[in-house]
Amino acid sequence: MSTFEIAGDDFLLDGRPHRILSGAIHYFRVHPDDWADRIRKARLMGLNTVETYVPWNAHEPRPGEWIADGALDLGRFLRTVHAEGMHAIVRPGPYICAEWDNGGLPAWLFTDPSVGIRRSEPSFLEAVTAFMERVLAIVRPLQVTEGGPVLLVQVENEYGAYGDDKAYLRHLVEVFRSAGITVPLTTVDQPEPAMLENGSLPGLLKTASFGSRSRERLATLREHQPTGPLMCSEFWDGWFDHWGAHHHTTSVEQSAADLDELLSLGASVNIYMFHGGTNFGFTNGANDKGVYQPIVTSYDYDAPLDEAGEPTEKFWAFREVIAKYAPVPAEEPVVAAAAPAFAVPFSAAIPLFSVAPKLGEWQHTDDLPTFDELGHYAGFGLYRTEIDTTEPAVLEFGEVRDRAYVFVGSTRVGVLARDHHDSAITLSPSRGTLTVLVEDQGRVDYGPRIGEPKGLIGPVRLNGDSLRRWSVLPLRLPSLEAVRAELDASGPVVEQEPERLAGPVFARATFDLDGQATLFLDTTGWGKGVAWFNGFNLGRYWTRGPQETLHVPAPVTRTGRNELVILELESAADAVAAFVSEPRLGHTDY
Repeated sequence: MSTFEIAGDDFLLDGRPHRILSGAIHYFRVHPDDWADRIRKARLMGLNTVETYVPWNAHEPRPGEWIADGALDLGRFLRTVHAEGMHAIVRPGPYICAEWDNGGLPAWLFTDPSVGIRRSEPSFLEAVTAFMERVLAIVRPLQVTEGGPVLLVQVENEYGAYGDDKAYLRHLVEVFRSAGITVPLTTVDQPEPAMLENGSLPGLLKTASFGSRSRERLATLREHQPTGPLMCSEFWDGWFDHWGAHHHTTSVEQSAADLDELLSLGASVNIYMFHGGTNFGFTNGANDKGVYQPIVTSYDYDAPLDEAGEPTEKFWAFREVIAKYAPVPAEEPVVAAAAPAFAVPFSAAIPLFSVAPKLGEWQHTDDLPTFDELGHYAGFGLYRTEIDTTEPAVLEFGEVRDRAYVFVGSTRVGVLARDHHDSAITLSPSRGTLTVLVEDQGRVDYGPRIGEPKGLIGPVRLNGDSLRRWSVLPLRLPSLEAVRAELDASGPVVEQEPERLAGPVFARATFDLDGQATLFLDTTGWGKGVAWFNGFNLGRYWTRGPQETLHVPAPVTRTGRNELVILELESAADAVAAFVSEPRLGHTDY
């Protein structure tokens, strides 16, 4: 067991001054069997600490439903950090931002409009207390004072950019201390005077988040905290990407110079990100500052380790900088060989609409419900009603969140996209079933639109008349068993030459591998959809880019027969699944 405390302007580990050299690795964005590899590479770059957020919505997808095993085994992750001889920082939120769906806040919190998010409102305090007590029960025995790796625990996250409810912050501190957290507690805010003042309390160590102008930003932090160790808790070394935009990178030389300046001033640091990983499944967030911008599946972040965990130029540049201030291991990480490249045809396909009734239950209502009102918080849903018009008619929605494929009978008549501010479509004279397939493309993770419901937002009108008598089917896709059964019963996709896949359709390809291997699935020949590898949801793809491949972690693959299933929403040019030798994230933007 060790002691860790703050004295004067220093962190003291076992009574001696200690500089924290940390890097962010989000356990929930990395396959658990890859945790040890990524953590070891952090040590080999010269870091002594690993930092992680904790995503409330992943751990508690429904009230009282608690998940802390598998990919969400925070305890295993922290023990893996400890086994590598490193320390840890835990940032449990409750709000994490992190370009993560809803900023980590559970969507079910927002279904009751009386709940006051991130403030001293009784219902929210009850929910956040229960969450924190569960998380802190995992963290408490893993503190350095108990023989574990955890040095610091953060209270809230960039709260000064959101509010100034000091009573709320004091409540969180009481919860942390009552749960047995004895290590120092921190807060983080951008180095803006109002944010630093609003986002913290006396007795909590203020830290800052920035990626450049280190001297200036640390000076601002010192003005608002005369004593205590200086620390940048988020040293931004890259950035995230939106669908339809460029892949963002930062200059290796400039990032290294900014890190050098930060360390030369004696500050501690947490590099955000050391390794970004992947927004697997439906976990990506979104931004909306007048235009809705969903975040891509890759969270590569232009970090020292790329999305697949391989060292980049930034790794070696940062390693050289760190070596000026701390010992760096002589051992270097092994660079993996290129991934296998091959292509296989899809061997079976089944229309989404034919299998949809086996993926959920139809619910019938006069009024138009949102996904959230049905307890459906991610993915897709179907809306249906009957229409009868003898003339061209305008179909108008209050709002689409976030992308709607409109069908009359079996014919697709158009697409409504939130990022284009679409809310209406003109229909030909039509009689029959109107079906709208809606995709939740990711919940806003920052700003005033956080927590908004998904699906179709009413009213819905046809030539000004309200449409009622809706049937709604939330598509539950945690398992592909029903889809597999239908694919097993379907005929072959092709007999001779590959042909186009017309969506919405599930398609499957099977193939053999000689052994487990990291793969990169080429999605450039497809339209828009989701891919599963051996039942593991790799995430979304979109021809819009910039991301052009999906990362398949080696632990997901297996020796012998493997299975790829895609849900293609639009159209795939070829009924072929191709794998390439390296990731492709598209054009860069310096």
